This record gives sequence, structure tokens and C-alpha cells, in this order.
Amino acid sequence: MGTLHYRRIERRRTARVALSVDLIVHGDTECKEKFKAEARTLSVSGHGGLIVLEPEVTIGQKLTLINMNSGQKAECKVVLVKIGRDGKRNVAFEFTSSGTNFWKMCFPVPGAKPLRSAVQILFGSIPATKLGQ
Repeated sequence: MGTLHYRRIERRRTARVALSVDLIVHGDTECKEKFKAEARTLSVSGHGGLIVLEPEVTIGQKLTLINMNSGQKAECKVVLVKIGRDGKRNVAFEFTSSGTNFWKMCFPVPGAKPLRSAVQILFGSIPATKLGQ
């Protein structure tokens, strides 16, 4: 009997993009002491991102992010904390206010089909035999 294949349903609200952005993160420790740490994103989306962060945080905790490139501030909450293979703490977060364009990027709408590559667009209708001539 063959293996059943199914297409995984994408549940993200916007596409995720591998992007490295330097941030300053403000928050409170479990002892209610304030911390300020530098962090760098691993990936971003229109609704949040994934960072490598040294201070220990918990799911649901509120953080303030400052984009070191633009100086823009945004409030977010922690949605996942996971220790990576390298032993560093990866923290996924989502912005608390909608419509925040913290990354200064435009993301495709959910369910959008990827664009065809430039080669397909340029040479898609030309037969391969004519390309070599």
C-alpha cells in the first residue's frame, strides 16, 4: 500500500522571511527586575518574529522591542520559548497591536501563490530549441 500524501495547511497569517535585524529588548525578569538586552532576529513576519535572546522569558510575557536600524518601538508578547541545537534560547513573539509595520516590509497576503521565476517569465513560451540558436 502506498504512502498517503497530503498538503500541509499553512496557518500563518503572513509569510515568514529569514531576516537578521538587530533589536534592543526591554522586559521584566521573574523577580520583577527590569532587563535590557540586545537580540537579533532569525526570521520575521508581519505579525511577529523569532529572536535569539539571553535573558529568560516566559510564554505570555510582554516585551518592548526597539529596532536598532529605525529606532521604532513595538510592544509584543512571547508565544514560544525553545532552546535551539546550539544551546541558545529562541523566542517567538507576536505584536500586541495589529497593523504594526515594525519591519518596514510588505508581506504577501495569506494563501498567495509564489511568483514565477524570472527565467520562466522570460523564456517560458520559447521552445528550448530556439534558445540555443
